[in-house]
Amino acid sequence: MSKVNQIKFVKEKAVLVGAITKNQNEITSIENIDELSFLSITAGAIPKKRFIQKLNKINPRTFIGPGKINEISEYINKNKVDLVIFDDELSPSQIRNIEFILKNVKILDRTNLILDIFASRARTSYATSQVQLAQYQYLLPRLTRMWTHLQKQKGGIGMKGPGETEIETDRRVIRQKISLLKNKLKIIDKQLVNQRKNRDGLIRVSLVGYTNVGKSSIMNALSKSNFLSEDKLFATLDTTVRKVVINRFPFLLSDTVGFIRKLPTELIESFKSTLDEAREADCIIHVIDISNKNFQKQIDSVNKILKDIGIIDKPIILVFNKIDMFTYEKKSPDDLLPLERKNLSLNDWKKTWMSKMNTQCIFISTFKKTNWEYFKSELYNFLKNIHKKKYQYKYKND
Repeated sequence: MSKVNQIKFVKEKAVLVGAITKNQNEITSIENIDELSFLSITAGAIPKKRFIQKLNKINPRTFIGPGKINEISEYINKNKVDLVIFDDELSPSQIRNIEFILKNVKILDRTNLILDIFASRARTSYATSQVQLAQYQYLLPRLTRMWTHLQKQKGGIGMKGPGETEIETDRRVIRQKISLLKNKLKIIDKQLVNQRKNRDGLIRVSLVGYTNVGKSSIMNALSKSNFLSEDKLFATLDTTVRKVVINRFPFLLSDTVGFIRKLPTELIESFKSTLDEAREADCIIHVIDISNKNFQKQIDSVNKILKDIGIIDKPIILVFNKIDMFTYEKKSPDDLLPLERKNLSLNDWKKTWMSKMNTQCIFISTFKKTNWEYFKSELYNFLKNIHKKKYQYKYKND
């Protein structure tokens, strides 16, 4: 019997780099690096070491100071490291300067890393085209750097999507590819606009939220479908629309791509039509993972993107998901120190959010179906009121 040749996937070892500027505190910076670590693992890397430097301002030549970059260089020389990932977008000149110092390793920034993850998640021609457009727009000013880079190293993280042979071309060809992709997406966008027009008469609801908060699970549970739902970043890239009926009241529910802190501008522009589902919705369901210690900052990140794309003023329901995974440290009655965030119970958070928000706040577990019927009932009442305002003529005799 002949041996079957198996291809072994070798994970790349990574060093993570972040900066604490005067506009940030140390806790936020560590949280940011934690997220970068999660992103790097999602992309297939093994984070081996973190380097964080306090700076008055970002170094325009190498992002961090010369002392810290030399420290990273020494670590790389003593350890087998494949790539260095920075928790911000680097300019083309910064990448060139860093590569000159940190020889024989790949240099990635946060944007490149996120684009790489999106490329690995794209399943349809439409999603692939959107990601490729974002990648080409990102690569265009960095083309010389990429070419030098590819001479030394083939494939791996940061190289998915357009492909090595395509990147090894001049700017003119890349611009042509950008133009072709834009035209292709325009044609599909027109088709999607026509599809949305044909849905008139039904209230449209869009699920939004930070990545990996459980939007697809809510979509599945409400629509009783088996849409892809995975516990990983950016599991959903294509917008999915399902018809949902609650108490004989039908509406259309769409699931959108998950948001994240510092979502690359290229991706927001490329996924315009995907975000159009949210723009044209009558109501937004903002899903939050309350078990995540950074959920408040995630809410702020999502709200910033909603504001940027012009939908922050739509009717919104806040759905705090994963209450089954929520934990807190109970404060001793003898402890007279002020309550900290870690001491706040689920009831404390309910009181906090219900008092500060001018909208519905619902706490559920999609996995355990905790408060599920209450959520459906409140959603029904919320949507029914929107429907009455939108189609008043249908209720004149009520």
